[in-house]
Amino acid sequence: MISVNIQSSILISGNIKIYFDPIKMDRKYDADYIFITHSHYDHFSKEDILNIKNDNTVIIGPYDIYDKCLEMGFSKDKVIKVKPCEEYDYGVIRFKTVYAYNLNKTFHLKESNWVGYVLEFEGKKYYIAGDTDVIMDNLSVLKNIDVAFIPIGGVYTMDALEAAGYVNNIKPKEVVPIHYGMVVGDEKDLKQFILNVSSDIKVNDLLGK
Repeated sequence: MISVNIQSSILISGNIKIYFDPIKMDRKYDADYIFITHSHYDHFSKEDILNIKNDNTVIIGPYDIYDKCLEMGFSKDKVIKVKPCEEYDYGVIRFKTVYAYNLNKTFHLKESNWVGYVLEFEGKKYYIAGDTDVIMDNLSVLKNIDVAFIPIGGVYTMDALEAAGYVNNIKPKEVVPIHYGMVVGDEKDLKQFILNVSSDIKVNDLLGK
C-alpha cells in the first residue's frame, strides 16, 4: 500500500512500514524505517519523526542530519548515513541512493550530497526522487521502476512539464506526483503534468485524493 499525506510525505507499507520525509503526521509510533531525502524543514521535521518513531525505528538520511537524529533519541546503530550512489541490503528491504539536486538554482546544491532513493520492497521497485531537477546521471539506475514519486511544483524542483518529460524517459509503470499544493504548485501544475505524461504510464494522484 502507498499513500501521500502532504508534500513529499510518503508511506509504503506491507509487512513493515516505511516512511519518507514525514510531515503533518499523527502520533502512531509505528515506523520501521524512516527515509529522509534532505534537511529542509518540509522533509526533515523533528516533531513528525518523533510522532512515528519507536525504539526499533531505523532512520536513513544524509550526513547533515546525523547529529540531529542522535539528539532525537536514535541510537548510533539506528542511524544510517548515506550519500548518492550507494547500495544497501537489509533483507526485507534493499535500496540505492541517487542524485537529487538543482541544475540552475541554489536551493539544493550537488555538493550537499542530498539524495533520492530507489527502494526494492516486497517484489516492487519504488523511486522517490526527493527535491531535484531532471538529473540525467540517474537514468542508468532508474530501470524497471514500478512506482515513481516525482516532484512537479517547480521553483525548488523540476516543474510539471519537466517532470512529465522525465517520467516519459524513466517509463515507470505508475507515477505519483508530489511536492505541490503546500509551498508551491497547484491544480494547474497537476493538470499540465497529467496531460504530458505518456498514456501508457498510470498517473496516481494521491495528494489530490
